[in-house]
Amino acid sequence: MGAASGGWRARIAACRESRKLVLVIVAIALLLDNMLLTTVVPIIPEFLYDIRHPDEPLSMSLEELTTPAPPPTPYCPCLNRTSVAIDDVTQLNLTSKIEERHKELIHETVAVGIMFASKAIVQLIANPFVGPLTHRIGYSVPMFTGFILMFLSTLIFAFGRSYSVLFVARALQGIGSSCSSVSGMGMLAERYPDDKERGNAMGIALGGLALGVLIGPPFGGLMYEFVGKTAPFLMLSALALGDGLLQLMILQPGVVRQESEPPSLKALITDPYIIVAAGAITFANVGIAMLEPSLPIWMADTMQAHRWQQGVAFLPASICYLIGTNLFGPLGHKMGRWLAACSGLLIIGVCLILIPMARKLEHLIIPNAGLGFAIGMVDSSMMPELGFLVDIRHAAVYGSVYAIGDTAFCLGYAVGPAFSGALVNSIGFEWMLVIIALLNFAYAPCLLMLRAPPARDEKQQNLIISDKSSVRYVSYQNEEEE
Repeated sequence: MGAASGGWRARIAACRESRKLVLVIVAIALLLDNMLLTTVVPIIPEFLYDIRHPDEPLSMSLEELTTPAPPPTPYCPCLNRTSVAIDDVTQLNLTSKIEERHKELIHETVAVGIMFASKAIVQLIANPFVGPLTHRIGYSVPMFTGFILMFLSTLIFAFGRSYSVLFVARALQGIGSSCSSVSGMGMLAERYPDDKERGNAMGIALGGLALGVLIGPPFGGLMYEFVGKTAPFLMLSALALGDGLLQLMILQPGVVRQESEPPSLKALITDPYIIVAAGAITFANVGIAMLEPSLPIWMADTMQAHRWQQGVAFLPASICYLIGTNLFGPLGHKMGRWLAACSGLLIIGVCLILIPMARKLEHLIIPNAGLGFAIGMVDSSMMPELGFLVDIRHAAVYGSVYAIGDTAFCLGYAVGPAFSGALVNSIGFEWMLVIIALLNFAYAPCLLMLRAPPARDEKQQNLIISDKSSVRYVSYQNEEEE
């Protein structure tokens, strides 16, 4: 009995040392966080519109809103003249309702955009605190804190029935996301010190993020259409609970102090190479962030799209983001991460210009697919590049640099939704996307700086040439074999 329990303890101890299990936990945390992030996309715009217009919900067609007068009796001598008059009145009512709903939907875009941006803005504020905190207490406690906050946010989304309550839920998720993203990426950078393996691991972790983005919109749209608003969030909270239990078993959250002296946040922020890499993440994501609140409403306005169609519209982008992150984790290392990211920004610009040309749901498939694939190219190239830049130019402590990386990601998702409503209102949906496309084209050449970034000293210059740090890599291999 004692031998059996000892063997069981040895297996648990081996699991806790396994880098692969840590990678699974980080990928699941990113999956659930981004699933919650995108599940609300097809739900919240219509839910808020229906709260404000309980007698004229968005699901009611314009023909149903305009109730025509009862037809005249067949014995009326002026039948033809009356019919023409009734048709004119009906058409006038229909035109009036179309204009009225169009104005209401544009106004709704502003409110929805601010709510969607609140998560990223709060995350933006939290990142500079979470990054240095991981240097003092390690990665596991902030990671678990992120799970708790996400679980609470999901429950509030499930039962919230007003704009202010849902706004609080979205903002609370921002703090949880900051804890999970910064700690998760820092944990992977520490466990995978070899640059090539780190790129592969982060590609897989970002694949979890992509899977959450992939599942979220169609899951939210279908569940809201056929089950209701509460059900999808209750399912997400149950999944989050399972992830929390896995973290307790494998990570055993506790305070672990870093041995090496971490680089200061100021030193990292003033490093031009880190800023260029982070900027690429921001510009890559700002376009899709602007589409999240505005595309469903634009589809409802121009295509009369149903709820499930508004959710499914994001499916090509999500599938291709999943493919792009997994493909360019290893491929970005071979071809040059700067080149992969530069190409991604150019493709993003082209796809953003093509989106407003769509007149049916099917027309959105190719530009949305290209957009998702290209964003995957940039994210999966620049995230490991940030860790590599810290290795060669600073000290191998990763909390703060991934706080910068996550801040760059959030900046796109803060600026995008916050300004999309105002831009749609002032210059229109089409011109908004053209402007973002031009910004992506303009930023792409900046990535030439990352072609051969200089190291801080000769030892780290050797790290660039050999492209691996064998001592740390071998020590982790031995730990797993034992």
